[in-house]
Amino acid sequence: MAAPAWLAALEPRAPDVVAVWEAIDDEGPVIRALAFRREIRRRAGPGSAVRILAQHEAIADALAAVLSDLPEALLRAPGGEGDWNVAQAFAHTTGSRRWLAHAAALAARGEWPAEAPRVVPGIPGPADADREQLLLLLAKSRRSLASSAEAISGHESEPCPLDHPLVGHLRCGEWLLFAGVHDLMHLEQLHGLRDGAGDA
Repeated sequence: MAAPAWLAALEPRAPDVVAVWEAIDDEGPVIRALAFRREIRRRAGPGSAVRILAQHEAIADALAAVLSDLPEALLRAPGGEGDWNVAQAFAHTTGSRRWLAHAAALAARGEWPAEAPRVVPGIPGPADADREQLLLLLAKSRRSLASSAEAISGHESEPCPLDHPLVGHLRCGEWLLFAGVHDLMHLEQLHGLRDGAGDA
């Protein structure tokens, strides 16, 4: 099955993130988990942080572009994630990409706290955020990711104690890459909403 246009356009600028996304998306549940582990381990090893950061920038550009295409009223429409609206889902995306990479950076710097943070999936952003506020959150995530990637560089293969209820444990570089995979899930939702609005 051919990749959707938005993913095909992104793949040249974010090949590692897209490859891991496709490993998750294209297989059955058991094979999917094995393919995910194999692909993320292969693509997030030593020396990968700088390359992966550039791919995060490409994904941020794609998030900004689709957000700019959405009618303002659609920000209050269902966002493709539980009962969240679009603004909540978008703000969640910017927060998750910051937080996952920051956790890996803490481990890379040897600053993991005694009270280890746990991933709590499904925390929405503010329901009333407007486009300008969402773009500011996206810009904040770009700066945070750059700082985290700098800390992770040279430590990509070191373990990170972060425990994700769906993913389990990953290495520092793998968390940096996984943050982009999570972005693609919400980018897919946004494109579906935009295209649906256009059809309507």
